[in-house]
Amino acid sequence: MKKSILIGKIANIHGIRGELKVYPYTDDIENLSNYLNEVYLDEDLNEKYIITRSRVHKGMLIIKLDKINDANTALTFKSKDIYIPKSDLKELEEGTYYIEDLLGCQIINEEDNTEIGKLIYVFNTGANDVYEVERKDKSKIYLPAISQVIKNVNISEKKIFVKLMEGLI
Repeated sequence: MKKSILIGKIANIHGIRGELKVYPYTDDIENLSNYLNEVYLDEDLNEKYIITRSRVHKGMLIIKLDKINDANTALTFKSKDIYIPKSDLKELEEGTYYIEDLLGCQIINEEDNTEIGKLIYVFNTGANDVYEVERKDKSKIYLPAISQVIKNVNISEKKIFVKLMEGLI
C-alpha cells in the first residue's frame, strides 16, 4: 500500500515572491489550507518542503514553500504533483471517502450482483462527483455519485454497489 497521497498539482506561479498556485484534488480546500504544514514533490516522500504561508484564492490553493523565494525558481516547479503522507489525512465523516481509496473498486450491480467494471477516475461537475467506470471490454460509462445510484461502498473489499437508473448504461 502506498504511503503517500496525491493532493494537487502546481498549476502556475503566483506573483514574484515564489508563491505557487496549486490545483487541489479535494473539495475541502479551506480545510486543506488550514492544516497543511508540509508537502512532498515525489510519491516516495523524499523531497520535503515546509509551507510557510497558505491561503485560498479563486478556488486555488496559494502556497509559499520554504526553499522557493523568487518567480524564476517557482516556475521550475510548474506542473509538479504535490503529495502528503497518508498518515496526515484527517478522519472523514461516515459516508465520505478519499478518491484514492475509491479508485480501483469494483462496481457491482446491486440487483443481480454482476460486475459492471472498475472505477478508474472521479471528477466533479459542480453538482456532484461522477465516477468513470471502465468495463471489461474497455468501454467506459459514467455514474453520478448520488444516493439514488451509489448504494453501498465497501472500501475494505474494494466494492461499490450501485443501482442502475434507466439510461446510465
